[in-house]
Amino acid sequence: MALELYLDLFSQPCRSVFIFAKKNNIPFEFKKISLLEGEQYGEDFGKINMLRKAPAIRDGDFTLAESIAILQYMAQKFSTPDHWYPADLQKRARVNEYLAWQHSAMRPHGSKMFWLKLMIPKVLGKEAPKEKMDGAMEDLEASLNTFLEKFLQDRPFIAGENISLADLVAIVEIMQPVGVGMDVFSGRPKLAAWRDRVRTAIGEELFDEAHQGIIRAPELVKSMDASKLEVFKAWIVKRFL
Repeated sequence: MALELYLDLFSQPCRSVFIFAKKNNIPFEFKKISLLEGEQYGEDFGKINMLRKAPAIRDGDFTLAESIAILQYMAQKFSTPDHWYPADLQKRARVNEYLAWQHSAMRPHGSKMFWLKLMIPKVLGKEAPKEKMDGAMEDLEASLNTFLEKFLQDRPFIAGENISLADLVAIVEIMQPVGVGMDVFSGRPKLAAWRDRVRTAIGEELFDEAHQGIIRAPELVKSMDASKLEVFKAWIVKRFL
């Protein structure tokens, strides 16, 4: 029986799960859920994931939330090539180190730029305050610098010579601000070279397929019905303003 994957490719964690499943020929049924239209709050999805977040999976009677847990589950259940989640203790520790760090650094800082530059003007009808934008940019710059200096260093990939779950999770997060017009790779040749290696390792066609939505985000969000985004107003004000 194929896995059911509940995904919205606007979401970075959803893209990592999608790419991993397709790259490794894991049979799955794509269950599209629109996070920006609030479909995660529906009764049916609540039965899959009471946390009301995507991605989520259903494997028979078993359901699972949280992208990192899902990636590790798929890697182990389907015995994917070792480089993704290495058996070697130290290489796996290097992967786990990045996966543990990124939750409070790369992920929120990349996401924040998406909301500040694109979603706040759409939902609230005004630009985000300059001081909020400047602070978010500083945080993102700091995370990118830490990624290069601590996690990548002079290696081709985070855990060594081959792509791993760490690189997959990193690239989808770093691509998020690219979708709102920020060229985070400009002036960072090492980061750009790593991106190119990751894209090649994933497969250019699959990489581009997964990211086509976020790259087109400005035009897609512009065409959205603003009334469907009302649910985010209080959350935006509380979290970003």
